[in-house]
Amino acid sequence: MNEINSNETRDIILDVAEKLIYKSGIAATGMDLLVKTAGVSRKSIYRYFANKDDLIVAALQRRDERWMHWFSREVDKAPTPSARLLNLFTVLKDWFDSEGFRGCAFINTSGETGDPQNPVRQVAKLHKQKLLDYVTQLCTEQGVEHPDALARQLLILIDGAITVALVMGDHSAADQAQNILKSLLADTE
Repeated sequence: MNEINSNETRDIILDVAEKLIYKSGIAATGMDLLVKTAGVSRKSIYRYFANKDDLIVAALQRRDERWMHWFSREVDKAPTPSARLLNLFTVLKDWFDSEGFRGCAFINTSGETGDPQNPVRQVAKLHKQKLLDYVTQLCTEQGVEHPDALARQLLILIDGAITVALVMGDHSAADQAQNILKSLLADTE
């Protein structure tokens, strides 16, 4: 029974940490705010996480797993390889239009850390690598001549569209990125 409650408490802490970090950033997410918002004691937080940095890393790792699962599941709903590639940007636009969209949590938190070896930056790097691997898989399924090269271009388009949508408030950035992809695909045929 305690193990179930223990896991529930840990999940609550992680959920709250992730939401606060995504909404306001690492610096604005202090331990007092975490304690108050999660409704748990500081001691409970430290039972699961040695410090705030460990909590942030765990919350971001969890977000990575959830976001990648959601994103690939939605993109994979398209029926053909080329439709899946184009669906990358349709899914992104739906995300941009969703309530609470605040850009990429991994780009945002990386911007708050100066050291490339910081664990937060390492989680962000791993997330982007997973995204690149997934996009490379889609390019390979499409049968393009240089799937790695196209995937790297698409990663730039994805992150660029996310950034433009957040900073400029221009959710059509996903449509524009999709149009660039159409041109890239036409050049590979």
